[in-house]
Amino acid sequence: MKPRVLIADDHTLVAEGIEKLLERECELCGRVADGRALVQAVERDRPDIALVDIALPLLNGLDACRHIKKSAPDVKLLVLTMHGEQYFVTEAFRAGVSGYVLKQSVAEELVFAIREVLKGRMYVSPSVAENLVEQALHPSAAQPSADTASQDGLSVRQREVLQLIAEGQSTKEIASTLNVSIKTVEFHKTRIMKQLGVHSTAELTKHAIAIGLIAMPQQPTVPESRV
Repeated sequence: MKPRVLIADDHTLVAEGIEKLLERECELCGRVADGRALVQAVERDRPDIALVDIALPLLNGLDACRHIKKSAPDVKLLVLTMHGEQYFVTEAFRAGVSGYVLKQSVAEELVFAIREVLKGRMYVSPSVAENLVEQALHPSAAQPSADTASQDGLSVRQREVLQLIAEGQSTKEIASTLNVSIKTVEFHKTRIMKQLGVHSTAELTKHAIAIGLIAMPQQPTVPESRV
C-alpha cells in the first residue's frame, strides 16, 4: 500500500511538481497553502507523512509542526525548504520533524528521504549537514543564532500573533484568524513588544523576518533604461 502524503507549500508550481514527482511512490491525500490549513488537514485526514515548507502564510511551517506533534503525534513530518541555515534546521527538529530536505536537492533525494522517515529514521540533506559543520567551525554574526532566536521568550501563540502582524493583518483580522478577542490580540502585541524591547510594528516585522516567521519582501525589478 502506498503511503499517504500531504503537501504544504504556498507556491502552486512547486506543489504540483512535488505531486508529479511522488505520484508513483505515494498516494496524495491533500495539498494546502498555509500553516493553519495544514494543521486542520493533518487532524482531519491523518496522512502517513506531511511535506512542509517553512515559509507558510498565516502560520509558519515550524509552528504548524509543533501543533501537529501535539494533536497528531503519529504523523511523520518532513521539511522541504530553501533554508539551510543552522537556526532553521535546529528549530525544525525541536518542532518534531524527522527529515529536512532542501528544495534544490535532486528528485531522488526527496523520495529516499520520505522512505527513511517512514521507516522511523531521521534524514538530513548532505548539503545541510555540511552547512551545519561549516557554521559550527566558522560561526558568522550574520546568521541568526539558534540560541538567541529560540530564547526570545515568545510563546507559540505570541509567535503566531507576531507573524500575522508582520504579514500586515490588522488587530481585528488577527482576532478573527485566531478566534480570540481584539483585547487579547492587543495584550499579546504589548507583551511581545515589551519582551523584544521594540516600539513599532516595523521593528516587529524586522524581528519576524530575522527568525524566519515571514520571508524577506522581494524588491521589484526596475528595467534598465536604454539610451
